[in-house]
Parts: sequence; C-alpha cells; structure tokens
Amino acid sequence: MGNGTEEDYNFVFKVVLIGESGVGKTNLLSRFTRNEFSHDSRTTIGVEFSTRTVMLGTAAVKAQIWDTAGLERYRAITSAYYRGAVGALLVFDLTKHHTYAVVERWLKELYDHAEATIVVMLVGNKSDLTQAREVPSDEARMFAENNGLLFLETSALDSTNVELAFETVLKEIFAKVSKQRQNSTRTNAITGSAQAAQEPGPGEKRACCISL
Repeated sequence: MGNGTEEDYNFVFKVVLIGESGVGKTNLLSRFTRNEFSHDSRTTIGVEFSTRTVMLGTAAVKAQIWDTAGLERYRAITSAYYRGAVGALLVFDLTKHHTYAVVERWLKELYDHAEATIVVMLVGNKSDLTQAREVPSDEARMFAENNGLLFLETSALDSTNVELAFETVLKEIFAKVSKQRQNSTRTNAITGSAQAAQEPGPGEKRACCISL
C-alpha cells in the first residue's frame, strides 16, 4: 500500500508548540510535516496537529506535533493540550522582543501542566530577518542553558534549522525513553532473579546470589 509506511512505527511522541501568537508556530509545523510555508499570517483557529514519521537509528518514530492554534491570545490553552506531551518547542520571534520577554511565563505554564521530564527546546524563529533582530543570540542561549533547555534559531520561511530543531527534540526524547526501557528491563531481570532465588522448589534449598 502506498501510504502503509506512514503507519509502520515503533513509538508515537506528542510534541507541543507553545509561545505568543504570530511567532510562526504554525509555519514551523507545516514546514516540518509538509514542507510548506504560508505567507498568509492569519491566526490559526481550532486545535490542530500534524504527524510525520522519522527514523532514529532502526526505530521509526511518529511525531505528533500539536499547534496551539491561536488559543494563546485568549489564554485559553487547557491542560488537555499538554497532557501526554513528551516534548515542547517554546517559540519566540527574534524580531519582536516582547515575545521573548514572556518566555519564562510560558515555561512556567508548561511545567505546571506537563511532566517534569518533558524535553523542551527554546526556538528563536524568523532568523532570516537579520536586519530586524531584537533578541541577541547569546541572551537567548544563556537563558536556555540556565533553564536546562535546548536552543536553536530557525527560519520557517527558508527552512533553516527546522528539521534540526524537531529532530533534536525527538532524538532527546528517544534517548530518554530508551534509557527508561533499559532500566525497566534491568529492574525486571533483577526482580525476577530475586524471586526465583527466594522460591526454592519442593525439598530443595537454594543459595541466593544476584550479580548486578
């Protein structure tokens, strides 16, 4: 089947886009999932998400990218939007300092509703508008480092770093999930060994040793 590969995946990762209205979240989403860019700057209305499956090593990961869809201007984003999210791109407009000034508030809202282990990248969008820049790279990078965030500057218009931004977040999530699975398998193996050692068969006494 032609689109069968779209459904062949090992993991589904929900990633949310957050930030002020007009910073380019919808265009980042459409550039990554459909390689499209719209010059029409009308605000998206209604919750929407798009998907794209990417290969990370031998694993197929389906990225489910959610867009706030204009609700941020009404402060109407609900906890359901964040529920189950394992990654977030916190986007601001490099040419509008006020969109960067409220990044801390967005970060607080994210951590109030999402899991503490969520992977977060701070994204300075519209890097193609070099003459209009209002937020220095070093300032944003320092904020990201101080808050344990990933950081990249992107341009949804000319595609700069868009792939890299999403794939970096997905790789970071994948690394965390893989580590958790390894730890879980290890714990189960140890628990299983302990149970086997503590339950000798009929008429039999067994010495207990667990090698870690």
